[in-house]
Amino acid sequence: MATVAPAHAARRSAFLSNGFRPFFLAGALLAAIMVALWVPWFLGYLTVPSALPPTAWHAHELLFGYVTAIVAGFLLTAVPNWTGRAPIVGTPLAGLVSLWLAGRVAVAFSQDLGYLLVAVVTTAFPVVLTGVVAREIIAARSRRNAKVVAAVGGLAVAQAVFHYEISRFGWATYGDHLAIAVTLILIMIIGGRIVPNFTANWIRQSNPGAGPAPFGRFDQVAMGLAVVSLAAWVTLPVLPDTAPVTGTLLLATAALHLARQARWVPHRTLAEPMVAVLHAGYAFVPLGFGLAGVAVLDGQAATATGATHAWSVGAIGVMTLAVMTRATRGHSGRPLTASTSTVAIYLAIIAAAALRIAAALAPEYALILLPLAGLCWTLAFLGFLAEYGPMLVRRRADAAA
Repeated sequence: MATVAPAHAARRSAFLSNGFRPFFLAGALLAAIMVALWVPWFLGYLTVPSALPPTAWHAHELLFGYVTAIVAGFLLTAVPNWTGRAPIVGTPLAGLVSLWLAGRVAVAFSQDLGYLLVAVVTTAFPVVLTGVVAREIIAARSRRNAKVVAAVGGLAVAQAVFHYEISRFGWATYGDHLAIAVTLILIMIIGGRIVPNFTANWIRQSNPGAGPAPFGRFDQVAMGLAVVSLAAWVTLPVLPDTAPVTGTLLLATAALHLARQARWVPHRTLAEPMVAVLHAGYAFVPLGFGLAGVAVLDGQAATATGATHAWSVGAIGVMTLAVMTRATRGHSGRPLTASTSTVAIYLAIIAAAALRIAAALAPEYALILLPLAGLCWTLAFLGFLAEYGPMLVRRRADAAA
């Protein structure tokens, strides 16, 4: 017993030594379970004891369960580097994780709980996370990162709106769209930092030559137009007469962000999967804008669904897994190179996005394409858990005795 207890304490200490460890592990587990349950539930093969209908439950747990976990893991790890302040670890970190888990339990058993209680428990996590991140950034006077606080706060607002819509109308329109828009803005902000940065580092070390264009006025214009077009997209149901303008804005944003990514020379990263996958994930951002623009202008529901899943499964799914694998390797003291199984994870999540978009655009094949997309998504996250789970619960490789 004398040897087992210290080993257990060391593992526990490592697990709560940084935000990415518990939140990436819990988020990946939720992602795998969520889709493995949702596809057969949606097709009528099983039921879940939730007060939410299948589509609303799926959207809620993706956007307010999985996304908030990964955002928390990333920010609780990155903000100390941005601000120079000590990270949140140990008991406070365990408290945040417990609050997130309470939300998942409340949603899973919401059929037996009062919906007001479910709404309060689930909304508490993004509210507290916003407060924690805001405290760190304000204390460090890091004005550059104030927009990140605003985006995290936007997720809390979207969560509250979602619950209001469900309790009042039985479905959500604005809450989930707002959550997608806010998450995309986070991807465009943070992706706009890390994708060209990691690309430049890799080119400098392994593939000398022309590197990504530095952040400049072009990026500012692209980001500004994205925010405006997303705001128009979110409010379109209540302002239907703005459809021609909204569709045009979305298509213009797609073109600008495609050009923005081209300035990051993605073709020069194909030899390094860990960098190339970041470009693959970001490519779904302009694809989603393009599909959304076409959907608004032609009024086709299938195209609108394709746009939603280009953003949710593609941009969000691929980018978060790409960041999770890289951050886990880097912060656990392992080489920043993709193993064969990591490449398989990347291929699986990209296939999931492609198949889910295809299922939306070709609904006559949805009964085949939808389960295949769900299978690829689930395999991608199970693969992450199998390879990266041990890294998340153990000490850094370069700190092992």
